[in-house]
Amino acid sequence: MLAAREAHREKMLVALSSVGAAVGLTALKLVAGLLSGSLGILAEAAHSGLDLAAALLTFLAVRVADRPADATHNYGHAKVENLSALFEAILLLITALWIIYEALRRLILSEGHVEASILALLVMTISIAVDVTRSRALLRVARRLGSQALEADALHFSTDIWSSAIVITGLLVLRLAEIWHLPPWVRQADAVAALGVSLIVIYVALRLARETVDALLDRAPEELLEHLATAIRQVEGVSELRRVRVRRAGNKIFADVVVAAPRSLTFEETHVLSERVEQAAIAGVRAHAPQAETDVVVHLEPVASAEETVREQIHYLAQQQGIRAHDIRVREVGGRLEADFDIEVEADMDLASAHAAATRLEEAVLRGNSQLQRVTTHLEAPIATIERRQDVTGDYPEMVQRIRQLADAVAGPGSAHDIHLYRSCRAEERAGEVAGPGPRREQERNRGRGQRDRSGRDEELDLVLHITCAPETPLSQAHLRAEEVQRALRQEYPRLGSVAIHTEPPE
Repeated sequence: MLAAREAHREKMLVALSSVGAAVGLTALKLVAGLLSGSLGILAEAAHSGLDLAAALLTFLAVRVADRPADATHNYGHAKVENLSALFEAILLLITALWIIYEALRRLILSEGHVEASILALLVMTISIAVDVTRSRALLRVARRLGSQALEADALHFSTDIWSSAIVITGLLVLRLAEIWHLPPWVRQADAVAALGVSLIVIYVALRLARETVDALLDRAPEELLEHLATAIRQVEGVSELRRVRVRRAGNKIFADVVVAAPRSLTFEETHVLSERVEQAAIAGVRAHAPQAETDVVVHLEPVASAEETVREQIHYLAQQQGIRAHDIRVREVGGRLEADFDIEVEADMDLASAHAAATRLEEAVLRGNSQLQRVTTHLEAPIATIERRQDVTGDYPEMVQRIRQLADAVAGPGSAHDIHLYRSCRAEERAGEVAGPGPRREQERNRGRGQRDRSGRDEELDLVLHITCAPETPLSQAHLRAEEVQRALRQEYPRLGSVAIHTEPPE
């Protein structure tokens, strides 16, 4: 915000100084032209008057253009700079046509008397010095801040330098013609110089008008589009660049980018990819226009990538239908693929509706992959409630020790740790209700005396344990090891409830 304020202040100061200089030069040229009778100087005075109007327009445009976006101008007010530059170009063309008209009248009808005085030469020399200073200051700020209005102003003053030089040349020729008594046609050098000024003005005005009209009509710079496309295509994860649209408003560039990305990406991965595309687009704009402010909007469209696996395809198609798929298993049978997986549907669904949802998903998976010949789903109802459990690890020391031995036998000595056993609170309550108050008190007394069955084989308990594997162990092998531990545990304790095994490298 502070940088933006400083930039606005600098633009305002240089535009205001341009207005002051234009006022002084216009008055000076007008007085010198009337005293000398030089059409060239009067044309320059008119040109400077036009520069004064243009400088005022530039000052107002810069003041308005930096206003932030609001409810009625969602993209800001920066195009005011382009509009003011177009007005400047139109005023330049009108002035050039007037200069041509007056110059031709003097050449054809030989009207008017011109005095090549020292005053006229002095005024034009001062004009060149002031114009050089102004054009450099304006152009430096315009290029650094990307202001088309200031650039147009600087362009005007640059043409003033050349036009003033032409006028001085015409006056010098007149002076030499009087001293050396040259032919009368040489005395028309002033009018010829005015024609030269008008040609420069026309060229500059047409060039400026084309640039401003292009900006007002949202014409996209071809080189900028190429820079953007090249930068975006190099972003990892972009499958295809489908569209890039660019529009310019003052020193701001707005870009709309549409890219295709793998449909298997998660929402977070998609967001990260869009940010990378945005940063690449900003870098592409800065490579073409370092001073421009950039606003990029990225739209991602999902597409099936060549690297998409069957599991990723099933996950995506399930999400499209609002179903969660897990435990996906894919096998090859006789050169064709088969897949089976669990799906979670709403718990309050009846079987007919749930089966219909599963059938739609199976058909979508088969249509999406011609290599699949059979798809089987297992219906599950998600557990939405929080289950109440009691940590009873301390009540089963023998069971904990046996679990440690079984896990270490598979994963290696000292691998098993952080073992926890849980009992359902509801199961505890139900057991007390069935037994009645008398037996329940007896059970509590037995627990205090250590008479509980410490083996745990007759109770349904949930188990959580951690096992360590070497850091370089492939994840697939670590998963197989955890499954092997789970099979060993269930064989020893058939009534185990849920079993969660966390694999990790040693600390």
